[in-house]
Amino acid sequence: MKYAVTGGAGFIGSNLVDRLLDDGNEVICIDNFVTGKKENVAHNEGKKNFRCIVNDLSDIDYLTRVFKGCDTVFHFAANADIRGSIKNTRKDLEVNTILTYNVLEAMRKADVKKIVFSSSSAVYGEPEKIPTPENYPLIVTSLYGASKVAGETLIEAYCSTFDMQGWIYRFVGIIGERYSHGVIYDFVKKLSENPDMLEILGNGNQRKSFLHVKDCIDGIMFGYNHAKDSVNIFNLGTDEDIVIRKLADVVVEEMELKNVEYSFTGGIRGWKGDSPVVRLSTEKINRLGWKPKLKIEEGIRATTRWLVNQRYEDKYRTDK
Repeated sequence: MKYAVTGGAGFIGSNLVDRLLDDGNEVICIDNFVTGKKENVAHNEGKKNFRCIVNDLSDIDYLTRVFKGCDTVFHFAANADIRGSIKNTRKDLEVNTILTYNVLEAMRKADVKKIVFSSSSAVYGEPEKIPTPENYPLIVTSLYGASKVAGETLIEAYCSTFDMQGWIYRFVGIIGERYSHGVIYDFVKKLSENPDMLEILGNGNQRKSFLHVKDCIDGIMFGYNHAKDSVNIFNLGTDEDIVIRKLADVVVEEMELKNVEYSFTGGIRGWKGDSPVVRLSTEKINRLGWKPKLKIEEGIRATTRWLVNQRYEDKYRTDK
C-alpha cells in the first residue's frame, strides 16, 4: 500500500512511519519540522519505499499532487501546545482546523478515499462520566479541544458528502520513545536542572491516563484493519489512570534521586483548559479485540529512562 503521513517526523507520526515501513508499505512523510525532528526519520532516509517532504500543508494544489496514488492519508500534523492557545488564540484554528480542511480537500481532488485522524481526549472537556465513552457529549474547555472537534466534524462531513472513509482516534496522553512534550518531559527537564526541587502544576491530585506509543500505533492499525464503518471513532488508552503526585514519585525513583521537595502552583487544574481527570473508556475497541500491552507505570518508567538517556547524549554530543 501507499500511505501519506502528515506530521510524520513528530513523536507519534514518526513511530507510525516506522510501523508502516516495517509492514512493507510505501510511505510519504510530510512535515514542516516546526515540532517534528529530522532525527526521528533520519534512519529511514535512503530506503526506496520512503520519501520525506518538507511542507506545511498550506498549498492544497501541491498536496493534491503529493496525495495522488495514495491509498490512505494518516493526518497527524497538529499543534499540540494546549496551554499556548491562551496567548495565541488563532494557532489551533489555523494549524489543527484549517489544515485539516486542506488535507481533506486535497484528498477529494486526488481521489483518496481513506483518512486516519489523531484527535484527543480534550474533545470531552471535563466529563462527569469516568471512564468516558465515545458517545459522551463533546463540551470542550480548551481551544485545542475545539479545534480537534472541528477536525472530526469536517472528516464526518467529507465522508458523508464524498463517500470517503475515516478513522478518528481520541488519545489519552501518549508517552514513549521520541516523546517531546508533556508532564513526564517537564518533570525530567526540571529535575535534570534542579534535582532537589520539583514544581508541579496544579495541586498534584489530577488523575491522568497514559498510553505507550507502541501500544498507540498497534491500536491505530488494529482499528484501521478491523473497523469498516464510514466513520469509525475510537478512544485509545488504558483501563488505568495515575495521580500526578504519584507519577512524580515514579519519575524521581527512576532518575535515582532522593529527598526531592515538591512545590505546587495550586488549583485542581494545571492551567485553564486542563482537565483534572482523564480516563477514557476503551470498551469499544476492546470489543474488536485490541488491548494495550504495557501498564501505565511501565510506560512512565520506560519514557523516563529514554528521556534521561537523550539528555545525557545531548550533553555529551560532539557534533553540535
